[in-house]
Amino acid sequence: MPASTPPTRSLLRHAYVAEHWDGFRGIHADSTDDEILAYSSGYGLNGNFPAVPPRYWIVFIKESGNQARLWSVLENRGELSNDGVLRRYDTVRTDHMAELRSRLVLGWRAPRSWWMRGATAATYPVDSIADAEPIPFPGFDRLVLAYAQLQAVMREPRYASWRTALTSVMGVYLITDTRDGRHYVGKADGLENIRQRWGAYAANGHGGNVELRGLDPSTFRYSLLRVFDPSTPTRDIDAAEGHFKAALDSRRRGLNRN
Repeated sequence: MPASTPPTRSLLRHAYVAEHWDGFRGIHADSTDDEILAYSSGYGLNGNFPAVPPRYWIVFIKESGNQARLWSVLENRGELSNDGVLRRYDTVRTDHMAELRSRLVLGWRAPRSWWMRGATAATYPVDSIADAEPIPFPGFDRLVLAYAQLQAVMREPRYASWRTALTSVMGVYLITDTRDGRHYVGKADGLENIRQRWGAYAANGHGGNVELRGLDPSTFRYSLLRVFDPSTPTRDIDAAEGHFKAALDSRRRGLNRN
């Protein structure tokens, strides 16, 4: 890569240090995610951090030996301040590599280096990928998912019990566009269970529904109105769907067309 071309991503490795030699406050084992994010946003001018930092920062936390465990991937939205001693950046956590947070462990070959270019890190060994800690299923009547959460439920190992539960039922569900409060009432019946139906939404945002095409699914919220055993006759599920469309006025004031 030419020297004049800034990297598109870098890896950073934080160590637990209560206070650095230059007086900057560090992080410790009990630091919250917000504290680690704040710590990740500032860098001293006397260090070797790039003058033009990359857009994405993949942040690791130092462990024993030369190991480092993934904490999160940040997006750098630009410099906020520079007082001649410290530069601060507008950084936010992203969903990139979210399924590997706290699981991915790298062998950090250069123990004295606290950052490196992504291209260099690509040559580093993956020491381990820990099993994801399972998240207990909250129950059908307590399930409320944002779109990003729905996508995670459909793909991440820690939500395996959720997918099992959603596979076991058919039913009537609700999609709410939180921008304007409009509702869409839908159903999963026949040969299609809730997991299959919601999997289609996770894949493309609209699940094949004409009413939802062209809308931004990032503000959608998903919940279940009523669940049914797979042996339930289709007519009973149809009746329940019609009831909720009428009760929520989703045809006249919402997103349902019929």
